[in-house]
Amino acid sequence: MTEDPLERIEREERERREKKGPRTLMTVLAAVAAVLAIVLGVLLFQRNKLVSQLEVEKADLAQQMVQLQSDFSSLSSDYESINHQLDTSREQVAQLIEKLAKTEATNRAKIRQYEKELGTLRSIMKGYIVQIDSLNNLNKKLTAEASAARREAAESRRANEELTQQVEALSSQVNAGKILKARAISLTAHYSNDKVGDRHGRVQYMVANLTLVENSLADHGPVRVYVRVKDPDGVLLLNSESMEFTVDAATLQATASREVDYEGQEVDLSIYINDTGDFIKGIYTMEVFTEKSLLGRAECMLR
Repeated sequence: MTEDPLERIEREERERREKKGPRTLMTVLAAVAAVLAIVLGVLLFQRNKLVSQLEVEKADLAQQMVQLQSDFSSLSSDYESINHQLDTSREQVAQLIEKLAKTEATNRAKIRQYEKELGTLRSIMKGYIVQIDSLNNLNKKLTAEASAARREAAESRRANEELTQQVEALSSQVNAGKILKARAISLTAHYSNDKVGDRHGRVQYMVANLTLVENSLADHGPVRVYVRVKDPDGVLLLNSESMEFTVDAATLQATASREVDYEGQEVDLSIYINDTGDFIKGIYTMEVFTEKSLLGRAECMLR
């Protein structure tokens, strides 16, 4: 049976479409697969790039932590309370370094948390530095003030010592100025007719003559003057009226004495030495005292 030409054309067209459909689908699928491969490659590349960046950031964060640890290690203080706080902060830095080493770089949340903790520890360290500097400056200031106070105290002591010495010197000068002095001290020998002579066989008594000089600083009132007369052999002349007196903490025997009223003006006085036995040939020596000082000396020679 002969096939109708129109039907044949329709059949061939149908067969052609049936063969073309699978090839088209394969082409589409291949194209989709290629696109997916490209997209996957791009994503994998981006992921690897991101991971590398995160690793760099982690390494940089680790370096910052190590630097902070070094900074804490070099930080020291003379104050026990601050040293205790520093030890605590050093331990926190060490723990932070250990936690970072155990954390994957891709764990962004943990990495950011560690960054914040690192910033907090940096702020704490800056606070320590400010506090230590303030305390050191205060300590230097107090040390300087203490040193200045010691210098001032030493200067005050020296000034007081100098003032004390000056006062003592002035007091000594005043005391020295208050001491009575005498002039015209002499020792004369007298005969029985009261004439002055030097023949020992005729001498009956001796007279000590002196003048207490004017002194407004000296104590006014009664003053007793003592004389000690020794013969040529050094024997102290004594009689029944001789008495003891004290001068410069030493107790001495006086040959004779006399009390006068001293009012700061010159006073002439004579002290008689008699009833001491026979006089011999030679030099007689005399010392004149008050109870505060030696007034002077004199000699008398008998032939």
